[in-house]
Amino acid sequence: MSEKKRCLLIGLLVMAAVMWASASAFAAEERIGGIDPQSVLFQHPRYEQTLRQIRTIAELKQNEAKVAIDREPDEERKAELFRRMRMEIAEEEQKLMQPLFMEIDRAVRTVAVAKQITVVVDKTAMFYGGIDITEDVVLELRKVGAGG
Repeated sequence: MSEKKRCLLIGLLVMAAVMWASASAFAAEERIGGIDPQSVLFQHPRYEQTLRQIRTIAELKQNEAKVAIDREPDEERKAELFRRMRMEIAEEEQKLMQPLFMEIDRAVRTVAVAKQITVVVDKTAMFYGGIDITEDVVLELRKVGAGG
């Protein structure tokens, strides 16, 4: 083997060893937590109240749309009225749910910092290992009153 090839091989081996050591050190520092987002949302202190608001708004919009659609002779216009009603309901739902999502995000961050967790994922993505913090997040939401 020529001197040039030997130096290149040694250089590559050293780089591989450094990369492996760096990756191992990085992996050792990472603490992964997992949550069941659906469970956290369903146990949010204001979830049921928000759901009732969404249902009420949806009923009102559906009734308004039904009256308008029944009066409208043009089929394309009826379809447009229906699409608009569905879009308005979706926008209202997003507007009402957004504060809950923000509160859940804050609770996840609070629990992760307290438990020194660096990464939080949906627990269905964890095949092995990791720390399930679902109940801790729910308790944090209840503790802070979830925004009132």
